[in-house]
Amino acid sequence: MNLVYGTGLLFLLVLMELVAIRYFLQEKIPWKEIVMNLNSGHILLWIFRGLEVLAFHWLLMHFSFSWVAQWPVAMQWIFAFVAWDFCFYWLHRLHHAISFLWAVHVVHHEGEHFSLSLGIRNSWYSSLTSFPFFAGLAILGLPLEIFIVVSSVHYFIQFYNHNRIVKKSGWLEHIMITPSHHRVHHGKNPEYINKNCGGTFVIWDKLFGTFQAERDDIDIEFGTSDPVPSENPFWANNIPFLKWLHLPLPQFRKNETEKSFFSDTFVGFGGLLLFCLLLFYIYKEPSWTGTPKLILFSIIFLSTIANGGLAENKVWGAALWITCTLIFSSVFAIVFNDEPILIVIVAAIALHGLETIRRLVLRTPKGLRQQKEPTGTVAY
Repeated sequence: MNLVYGTGLLFLLVLMELVAIRYFLQEKIPWKEIVMNLNSGHILLWIFRGLEVLAFHWLLMHFSFSWVAQWPVAMQWIFAFVAWDFCFYWLHRLHHAISFLWAVHVVHHEGEHFSLSLGIRNSWYSSLTSFPFFAGLAILGLPLEIFIVVSSVHYFIQFYNHNRIVKKSGWLEHIMITPSHHRVHHGKNPEYINKNCGGTFVIWDKLFGTFQAERDDIDIEFGTSDPVPSENPFWANNIPFLKWLHLPLPQFRKNETEKSFFSDTFVGFGGLLLFCLLLFYIYKEPSWTGTPKLILFSIIFLSTIANGGLAENKVWGAALWITCTLIFSSVFAIVFNDEPILIVIVAAIALHGLETIRRLVLRTPKGLRQQKEPTGTVAY
């Protein structure tokens, strides 16, 4: 089965939850953060996830003892489901304990609103630092197909645990990592830091001393104490490494009085369209090779950076967004015009690019001028 169906389901569930948040919970949608969650690292993460699978296959072929492969099939599946989750617990816990690994994982924790889209928010590099924790399964001889299916099931459970709707899960609270348990994990309250590191089963946290139940007397504060002050996925993914290496950090101009020309909803809609283009990439990735795949990957990657600039009201972000949506995407769709789905997606994205131009044209001269004396800076 093409993996686009699984990713498309996640996207659909995110949209359904946003409708529920807006119209049933009567809460405002933080569109810029939602788009940052969706596009924070997904296109590069998709490539690196493929490398993770290839690395698992290579270990399986060259260094495996093939022990698990000799067991009855039912035992292989049971072992895989439990062992994968055990490996994930230590992966997750050490990504909180080791500064280099935290530089990767912190991207996921910087979201300040708990919702399903946060379950998609990940670092560009998360698959690269995750693989060593699962390498032992390949050495033991866990078949690749079982590894892929089991990991997908666990990741879907983890995605579900980021939902905004479910409060408590009854008796499941004693067995599984539930949304309640995972809300604790994302809290920056002192009582909640580095707690509930499990993925699916809560037993690992209880065995190794990291379990903390959600307390009714504490209002959870989500996010981190020192977040990257940028909506740009490039900075979100790389500033933590600059800090880890003690390298000079960029300063971000912050003017509280400047009106944002590109509204949250406008930026958000562009980001949602961009995720649709990513779904098309995933759909065609197994059959496309060479130039088409590389070009579409580059368009999506540049567009995620441009959308981040758009979110920050940057002229360069608008210019890059217009270039990607009106020129790069349109030319690509014309060259590969035998794909009706691509034509529809690109047409919608091009309309968003045209609207970006219209808003720039209507923008006042004062708004177009770059500030020479910002009212404040955020030194990261």
